Amino acid sequence: MKLPISLQEKWGGNRYNSFHRVLKETFGARVHKVSLRWDFTCPNRDAKVAVGGCTYCNNASHTPRTYRPGMSIREQLELGIEAVRRRHKAEKFVAYFQSYTNTYGPVSKLERLYQDALDVPGVIGLAIATRPDCVPDEVLNLIADISRHTYVWLELGLESMHDKTLQWVNRGHDLMAFVDAAERSKRKGLRLAVHLILGFPTETREEMLLTPALLNGLGIDGVKLHNLHVIKHTALERIYRSGAFDLLTREAYVSLVVDFLELLHPEIVVQRLTGETYRDLTVAPDWSVNKIGVLNAVHAELERRDTWQGRVFWERSRFKAHSRVANPSEGVAL
Repeated sequence: MKLPISLQEKWGGNRYNSFHRVLKETFGARVHKVSLRWDFTCPNRDAKVAVGGCTYCNNASHTPRTYRPGMSIREQLELGIEAVRRRHKAEKFVAYFQSYTNTYGPVSKLERLYQDALDVPGVIGLAIATRPDCVPDEVLNLIADISRHTYVWLELGLESMHDKTLQWVNRGHDLMAFVDAAERSKRKGLRLAVHLILGFPTETREEMLLTPALLNGLGIDGVKLHNLHVIKHTALERIYRSGAFDLLTREAYVSLVVDFLELLHPEIVVQRLTGETYRDLTVAPDWSVNKIGVLNAVHAELERRDTWQGRVFWERSRFKAHSRVANPSEGVAL
């Protein structure tokens, strides 16, 4: 079965709905994110819900190397824009509040920081990463107000839909906290992306592949997939070095990603397919530091299977519709 012509045209020949294409189509220019760090901390670090943070997290792994304590948002953006413009020939930029929990503070402080970022020349929008338990209505109202005049993505870190895993990694919230946050965010009209980590040893492959149905049902707009990787100076490093679990091979991860994409609604924007961090902070797996290699392998597997994002979702939806027509006793209006 070939990729439908409509999707070939819409996705520019790609086999999934890539964020890069969406940004280029939206702004008519090459757009890149510029990562920022502001020391908000997190509620599972400051003892509000837990201590120690997530077992896999070391904020140094996603802090820009140009960052120095005390740098303003403007200073970080100006340095980051210069680097991204030089490396990727980017023309416009999204200010990415990435480290820690970027809605975890007074609304007045958040408003000032977000506006500081938008005031930097070349910045055309915001991406705000946070936790499901840190988006009270007053914060969502602020982000919704900003989104009325600029481009905004709210990013919620779910990581796993399974409460047993959320407990294992010390997240400090459960699935229902995410569902509540997602539903309230969508009612505000926000673009919502979800972070997920594939490869937790607490889950089977089948359990991991339940997640696309959850995202489809909630009307999520974007997804970021990360492989479980072990970073230095984390609780996960200690557990891993004890021999308590194995990580996915690259081949297993690539196969899992393609299975995931097949189940994902084709309108959901794929913002990331693999996680990466600095080589000197990575314990394992070795393959995760080669992002391009992983992406190429995912593309090759999509081609080999002659499949695409949403293929299984579409086939199942069509089968269900056909079944309803064939069996009107279900009470479906025909």
